[in-house]
Amino acid sequence: MKRCFFIAAMALSLGSCGFGPAVSYKVGLSNVEAPADAKRQYGQTKIVSLEKEGKTNYRYEDDYLDVTWYVGRTQLAFGLKNKSGHSIKIPWDDVVYINVNGQSGRVMHSGVKYIDRNSSQPASVVPKGASLNDVIIPTDNIYYVSGKYGGWRELDLFNFKIDLSNFDISKQAVVGQSIRILLPVVMEDVKNEYVFEFKIQDVLKQ
Repeated sequence: MKRCFFIAAMALSLGSCGFGPAVSYKVGLSNVEAPADAKRQYGQTKIVSLEKEGKTNYRYEDDYLDVTWYVGRTQLAFGLKNKSGHSIKIPWDDVVYINVNGQSGRVMHSGVKYIDRNSSQPASVVPKGASLNDVIIPTDNIYYVSGKYGGWRELDLFNFKIDLSNFDISKQAVVGQSIRILLPVVMEDVKNEYVFEFKIQDVLKQ
């Protein structure tokens, strides 16, 4: 069964079940580790902080890429524009998701069947000046439920237990937790790795 993916504009609230009504997470793009020189294989990197005065950010831009992220409940959607003068490739087999516990794993993207999530995935090519809209889902978060009402399911990116009777204190253990995406980009046969970090900035009652 093939899964249809949708990039919902500004899908930034992440629902999760706490001890009672659902809560939502305010998540922003906090840091990006980017190549200092994208034409050098595994050259020096730089850390770009996107947290300024408590404002939430979802966009990163340099001389080569312009990337906007939308963080959903179970997946991350993004729009990537190639600003360079050359075609670039996204080697999906090398993209890595790092969860809140620091554990890394494979991802799948739009057009891949759930049952094929652990198979090799062809690279996406983005010509110069062109854009790519896609989604990222951690394969470890995908599972199958048997039975009449079963089927494929996706776990939430964030699934913390929030004690609503002691909400303000309970949420402090969650604020600051983060996930990361390691996104390799190949340009002129040079592979460089971008690391995007998404941090929980606040937890809100629904």
